[in-house]
Amino acid sequence: MKVVTTLAQLREERRTLPGPLGLVPTMGALHAGHASLVSRARAECASVAASIFVNPAQFGPKEDLSRYPRPLERDIELLEKLGTDLVWTPEPADVYGEGFQSWVTVEELSRPLEGTSRPGHFRGVATVVARLFLAFGPDRAYFGQKDAQQVAVIDRMVRDLGFPLDLVVCPTLREPDGLAMSSRNAYLSPGERSAAPVLFRALSASREAVDGGEKEGETLRETMRRVLARELLAEALYVSAADPGTLAEVDRVEGDLLLSLAVRIGTTRLIDNVIRRAGGWDMGIATAAGPVTGPVTAPAGRP
Repeated sequence: MKVVTTLAQLREERRTLPGPLGLVPTMGALHAGHASLVSRARAECASVAASIFVNPAQFGPKEDLSRYPRPLERDIELLEKLGTDLVWTPEPADVYGEGFQSWVTVEELSRPLEGTSRPGHFRGVATVVARLFLAFGPDRAYFGQKDAQQVAVIDRMVRDLGFPLDLVVCPTLREPDGLAMSSRNAYLSPGERSAAPVLFRALSASREAVDGGEKEGETLRETMRRVLARELLAEALYVSAADPGTLAEVDRVEGDLLLSLAVRIGTTRLIDNVIRRAGGWDMGIATAAGPVTGPVTAPAGRP
């Protein structure tokens, strides 16, 4: 496995890799969810590359850029064990050169949900992902369904700008109690960790209501709010029952549906979602016998 820092080194090593190339962009602090993306890419591609870059452009002024975990040596060791061929670990100056002022903005999809409380976040996400796509030139790029709005923004950018690649969206990996795997889970105290599965319980309650015939979007949102309100350590930031393509809130469920939420547990902001498409619910995958029930889809290709 080659580990490089500069863009020039990356481009030199990229030329030696056979295609198709699968890319897994990360901010490091890797966990089993990231490993599942790399393993999927390894199974489907001749070469696999990953980036480890804590992107300052997607953090707001009051967010936790300085606290974000950076266990670089451990991350590199894990990527090597998974069979990664090339890893880029740039500094901000390697990604955003001196005087950088060109940004990618996906207008409508960046505004609701996360965009409401994190202005500029998706501008930073879209720009860095575009830079990574241009740097690596991948044939496929792998992302997790846990960051549903991010997936929607990147998919729109890929289609609007004509990036010649396939976006592969992989199911959320969950702990046995339903908590979605996230690098931010490391911030939780033991008591907060015990409270955190309330996110999945809220989503599951709303999903069960849909399966029981509930069609009213506001009823589904209120179902999530009621579950969250029973957990004293949970502060609901938003709950959503929306169209997965537009992220517009639904008044009445007619087809595909994205249930999502953001919750603060202590000082840690967590997000999660489940999605229903024609093939059934994607509830994610538990890493051991856990609460994930019902049909689970594992979408491949563009969402």
